[in-house]
Amino acid sequence: MTRTDRQRWLLPSDLVEPGGSGAARPRRTVRDWIVDTLLFLLAALFGLLVADVSAQYNSEPVVLFDQLAGAAACCALWLRRRRPVGLAVALSLVNVIAPVAAGALLVGLFSVAVRRPFREVAWIGALAVVTSTVQVFVRPDPTTNTGLSIGIGFVLILLVTAWGMLVRARRQLVEALRERARRAEAEAELRAAQAQRLAREAIAREMHDVLAHRLTLLSVHAGALEFRPDAPPEQIARAAGVIRDSAHEALQDLREIIGVLRAPGENGDGGDRPQPTLATLDALIAESREAGAEVVLDTTVDEPAAVPAATGRTVYRIAQEGLTNARKHAPGTRVTVTLRGRPGEGLTVDIHNPAPDGPVPHVPGSGQGLIGLTERAALAGGRLEHGPAPGGGFSLHAWLPWPS
Repeated sequence: MTRTDRQRWLLPSDLVEPGGSGAARPRRTVRDWIVDTLLFLLAALFGLLVADVSAQYNSEPVVLFDQLAGAAACCALWLRRRRPVGLAVALSLVNVIAPVAAGALLVGLFSVAVRRPFREVAWIGALAVVTSTVQVFVRPDPTTNTGLSIGIGFVLILLVTAWGMLVRARRQLVEALRERARRAEAEAELRAAQAQRLAREAIAREMHDVLAHRLTLLSVHAGALEFRPDAPPEQIARAAGVIRDSAHEALQDLREIIGVLRAPGENGDGGDRPQPTLATLDALIAESREAGAEVVLDTTVDEPAAVPAATGRTVYRIAQEGLTNARKHAPGTRVTVTLRGRPGEGLTVDIHNPAPDGPVPHVPGSGQGLIGLTERAALAGGRLEHGPAPGGGFSLHAWLPWPS
């Protein structure tokens, strides 16, 4: 049995919305048919008991009338889901002259209490009490005291009405909890989608920071080969080697980023490359120097491994972006990377390059790398500033927290 089938079996077709009028739904479920059949049988059994008592002291035409009225009242119960108020009013009036309809009247009152607000239930219940009291005088029972008959009728009506109102309150509570669960599920899906979007944005920034460095090396050395076709074979071989190594590293970095997007267990090798930290900054400087850049590293951080991994990775990306921009927009200039800081005071990174001499080959750029670095530094609790240096050239300054 599927979940939908279980819901159709367990849930009534006229489930009341919280605060609603409890209007009946057009189609009955299997559960509804079972409940309606049981209530019909209970009303018929109650009517047969009353008819048996009435036959002991009434004439045959009166007994026949009671039987026909009771049968019609029980059959009318199949309309209780669509016309609960009209049915209850009609049964209350019939009960005045036909006591065998009392069972059907109780079922009708129960239906009204389940499907209608308290105001309607109150006046219909009051009408039932009045008609049942009148019925004691119109069709008196010689075997029962008048006061006792009135009291029994009042108690039965009160119990049935209270039971129906309890069922209505329970249904409203169940529906409210179900609506709250649906809302919570929708909010959870929304939060998951938002988290996925933020993760994709972070991965996109990471991909830009990683690949821009490699692709810039490819662009610079490919441009050198293009503008200097008569270069010595040693320089051409060296540039070709840098291009090959940069392309290989770019592919490796791209595989690493794509690996992050894969679900757990999809990676074929079962291992990922280690993320860069401040301890790998020397390797980045060495790589830039091998590519022909003049880079000076001035640092007072004696133990790079002591810097938190997230902070060291941010410093690495800032230096990587600064060196990449220097190669793109100021090739041949000296780039100075200054690193200062200690625990409790924070970590300061300064990257400066002077203005280049002569014309610079145009290398396209969108500035998204610096924007991404600014956001990365802000997320780390720091700040980043960049722009033209006072003495010429370009400078990049960042401060990141370093807890003690």
